[in-house]
Amino acid sequence: MLYIHQAYCISPQKTFQDVDLQELHEPAEKRLLAIEPLYDGIPPGVLRRMGRAVRMGAGASMPIIKNTAELDGIIIGTGKGGMEDCIKFLNQIVQYEEGLLAPGNFVQSTSNAVAAQVGMMSKNRSYNTTHVHRGHAFENALIDAVMQLNEFPGSNYLLGGVDEISDFDYNIENLDGAYKQESISSKDLYQTDTPGSIAGEGAATFLVNDQAENAIACINAVNMLHSQDLAQLEKLLQQFISTHIPAGEKIDLFLSGESGDNRTLKFYTACESLLPVNTPVARFKHLSGEYATASSFAVWLACYIMQQQKVPGNMMNGPVEVLAPKTILLYNNYKGLQHSFILIRKN
Repeated sequence: MLYIHQAYCISPQKTFQDVDLQELHEPAEKRLLAIEPLYDGIPPGVLRRMGRAVRMGAGASMPIIKNTAELDGIIIGTGKGGMEDCIKFLNQIVQYEEGLLAPGNFVQSTSNAVAAQVGMMSKNRSYNTTHVHRGHAFENALIDAVMQLNEFPGSNYLLGGVDEISDFDYNIENLDGAYKQESISSKDLYQTDTPGSIAGEGAATFLVNDQAENAIACINAVNMLHSQDLAQLEKLLQQFISTHIPAGEKIDLFLSGESGDNRTLKFYTACESLLPVNTPVARFKHLSGEYATASSFAVWLACYIMQQQKVPGNMMNGPVEVLAPKTILLYNNYKGLQHSFILIRKN
């Protein structure tokens, strides 16, 4: 069991500092771009050399660094790391014919740049690792944190998920059919019957440990599946519920990663059909967009919902009202292949 004590998020919505999820920020050029703050606490000279992913990850981590006396490790999940700086560096190789290259783009382009930058800024020389597993990157980082706490009880870890939209990555994913070809509004995402979703990005960070006192929420269980077999997914969900939801208890909210992609809708529909009748369903990708570590945004959202004890109305799928949810089951699907379930309870 893992307890969340602090949670911060930089996303395409107002989720950092003054949180407001009632007003939807719309896509720009078919992309839900993160609303970046002023990044107080990061020296301007350091900030200027950071790529977008590193800025967001470091910015979301700074409040935890400031509010925590000691961190015993930094664990970050990312689908691809800093693609923008990676492409800049590769272009330099061609432009300068493998001659004298600027090291900054190389340093900021590696997948572990976020965790490394946060470690350097906090002068933290403890455990520092990055999980790069596409749609399971954040889930593997989460499991890593649980394993660390099992081995080193009483420790504090900074856990996070970070991904950016770079022009190069957007173009490649778009050619692969990941994003919708038509321009749509966020509020119309789930009414479409076409392939693809809206590109998204963001960074969510958490202070986690094994201490229940004063925790926002706890993560009771996480499970993953790499498959396109609908029957395997249904079997996994049934096992997950029977194992982790005691008899007589109920799921107060099913937090769905439905993305508006008609190719993956069958997975979400199948999962919802296995839930008890009248289980409230909320969706979140009209807020975040689709990206590899969108599940980290959803975990932040679950923490926010539990703190506020209500669900923003624009998230609900159906008229069922949710009052003071205490048990949230998150299901996320990435490209119809990588599935994950995370059970989050109010402490």
